[in-house]
Amino acid sequence: MTDFRAALALCLVVLLSLVAQPLGAQPVRAQDARFGDANMAVALYADGAPVAGEEWMLALRFRPRAPEWHGYYANPGDAGQGMDLTLNLPDGWTMGEPIYPVPERLLIAGLMNHIYEGDYTVLVPVRVGPDAAALDAPLTGFVAYLACTDRICVPQDARLEATRGGDFDRWRAEVAPLLDREGGFEIVGETLRVAIPLPADLALSDPHIFVRQSDLGGGARVDYAAPQRFVRKGNLLVADVPLAGAAPEGNGLASLSGIIGFGNGEGLRFDAVPQSISIDGARPLASEAELPSLWLLILASFAGGLLLNIMPCVFPILSLKALALAKAGGDERAARHDALAYMAGVVFACAVLGALVMALRAAGQQVGWAFQLQEPGVVLALFALTAAITANFLGLFELPGFAISGRGPSASGSFATGLLAAFVATPCTGPFMALALGAALVLAPLEGMAIFVALGVGLALPFVAVGFVPRLRRLLPRPGPWLGRFRAWMALPMGLTVLALGWLVWRLGGWTFVGLAALIAILAVAGLVVLLARRNRFGWVALATALVLGWWSASQPLAREVSVADSLLDPQPFSESALAEARASGRPLFVWFTAAWCVTCKVNESVAIEREATRAAFEEAGVVTLRGDWTRRDEAIASFLADQGAAGVPLYLWYPPGGEARQLPQVLTPQALPDLVRALSPEAAPGSDR
Repeated sequence: MTDFRAALALCLVVLLSLVAQPLGAQPVRAQDARFGDANMAVALYADGAPVAGEEWMLALRFRPRAPEWHGYYANPGDAGQGMDLTLNLPDGWTMGEPIYPVPERLLIAGLMNHIYEGDYTVLVPVRVGPDAAALDAPLTGFVAYLACTDRICVPQDARLEATRGGDFDRWRAEVAPLLDREGGFEIVGETLRVAIPLPADLALSDPHIFVRQSDLGGGARVDYAAPQRFVRKGNLLVADVPLAGAAPEGNGLASLSGIIGFGNGEGLRFDAVPQSISIDGARPLASEAELPSLWLLILASFAGGLLLNIMPCVFPILSLKALALAKAGGDERAARHDALAYMAGVVFACAVLGALVMALRAAGQQVGWAFQLQEPGVVLALFALTAAITANFLGLFELPGFAISGRGPSASGSFATGLLAAFVATPCTGPFMALALGAALVLAPLEGMAIFVALGVGLALPFVAVGFVPRLRRLLPRPGPWLGRFRAWMALPMGLTVLALGWLVWRLGGWTFVGLAALIAILAVAGLVVLLARRNRFGWVALATALVLGWWSASQPLAREVSVADSLLDPQPFSESALAEARASGRPLFVWFTAAWCVTCKVNESVAIEREATRAAFEEAGVVTLRGDWTRRDEAIASFLADQGAAGVPLYLWYPPGGEARQLPQVLTPQALPDLVRALSPEAAPGSDR
């Protein structure tokens, strides 16, 4: 029934807009007024008397008869009608472009409208001619416009006669002031790019471009309901506004104007001229109106790194830590040196990865945390490395000085263990990390680096605590013959890691890629065994062959798309258009972003998402589901994650019907999603049978 009412309301909007169109097509004489202004009254005011050669300000004051009625901006959006105004001016007098307040956005059945609720004022500047006395009677005119509710639209019109008075000081403050500098714009394919000069420190909670022109040339127009993307480049705010279809080349649009809304009812008018706009070095606009302080972000990153020690994605490296801690239990000085070297390796790896992410983003690349696992070459190297560590645990060879060799601590070995621990931990983003790492990608470089360093310190802290606190070290068993057996048992979780990486290799490239990865791993392990266990230099040949084969394999294009596993929720693949369509449906929406290499993602899916209880709750409430797979690099997904302030996956978003996105925790409980559905009222869940 609700869907029928929405469809009926949409039909009325469109049909009545068409009925009213002739009123705006050409000036209409006052005596032709037919509809009146009963639903939204209008009055014309004049700011004093006109002065020859100067600007005379008029004001149209609109007053709806009830709160549910609204009016429209000059460009009403997908539906509705802008105001058509005619003034009976003396010869030599000219009416300027009406000046509007910042409009609101109203989304109904997938159509985005630009509206005003409550009383609002449109200022109309008039350039007075050389003879002010030419206006020997009160100024008259005629206005046609549209008044709508969420269900019905009614054409309105009125004969106007200006009266002096009104609160022009307040009305001037209510409209959007004009920027004192011109912006720039260009149309590239299906995107209108607008550059607006704004101070870099100006807080923007939810910016939006309201383009005044409905026709951008050649029939091109804005896709009003599609999300707009914003980046900062110094004192320049650059917006990418999607178009409804590609604009023809050389469409000849000479200028662009509109309003940039700041998300809090405030905004500025702008004028822009055609120009080439580069976004090299631009930073994504933070999704929060105001980020927490740097110290809070550093604390959140530290806590996130600390919690990584118990996250599922870090389980495979716990064996490395256990052996290193056991070896450091006897000698206090050696334990401290071992702990410091391990921490240095962890912090160095986090800092390097963070710096690389920020550098690539500054160069215009859409990458995020753990981006390296989207590269087949990195996955091949990690597969071979974990296979070699498994062989080391089984005693097939010894790597002198390495922290997991069982021959005692060494600075270089502990440093290498720290590097590996941080590298393997990168597929995860746990609690507290999402906001901190997302903020690190939009903050100044030094501030961002501080956040990544704090992540490494948190990850390394448990090992450092054992190295520096004798009481904790005494809790560890003394080294002895048991250590060899324990080391062999630790080959089991590391072997499971090899299998998990093999599954990822299969997802990336199929069985052919798995075969190449297995051959590379066998050559690497055989080379190490021959070189270190048998002291045979032919091991170098095997290692070199593995290296060359790995480099060649990584440089080859993968022959197939990533295989996306079936889901109980039957989601649609994520795209901006699919998101807009799903939000326009008026049904609740669940969107999740995952990757084959993200262990936390897979645990959440098995615990909370891929459950019969979740499927039944979603089906009963009519929940729409979208899934974004980030196993391979995807510019659209990376850009969307950046807009949400997320540095990587997992990311879970819940959209209530007609509402904005709510980010869910990165660790989901079994009842988290059914509880969201139960929180919906029957009216808010159109697909519900309850």
